[in-house]
Amino acid sequence: MGDLFDSPWKIAIIAILIIVLFGAKKLPGAAKSLGQSMRILKSEISSIHDDEPAPGASATVPAPAPAQLTSTPAAPSPSDADLRAHNEALQQQIRDMQRAAAMDPVASAKQDAPQS
Repeated sequence: MGDLFDSPWKIAIIAILIIVLFGAKKLPGAAKSLGQSMRILKSEISSIHDDEPAPGASATVPAPAPAQLTSTPAAPSPSDADLRAHNEALQQQIRDMQRAAAMDPVASAKQDAPQS
């Protein structure tokens, strides 16, 4: 099987299909949008190449000075006893919520009902 664009007939058929599929009214707008996108891409690529230094040129740009860091007082870290007490309080809340959910007949009936 030959290449897709080896004959002008194949190109003509593909062009006709594109016109039929997308409509003749939308094609100029699509072409204009494509052209704008290509110009933007070209300008971005050229700006990237302009920003690159030449391979033989030495970098004479001085390095920026490091920013001054301002120290803020750190919050005191909780002790192990505080963390354990907080952990115990959270676990107690979980147990209380589980007990309340087990005792509530309405909530358990809603969970048992089939979802539709």
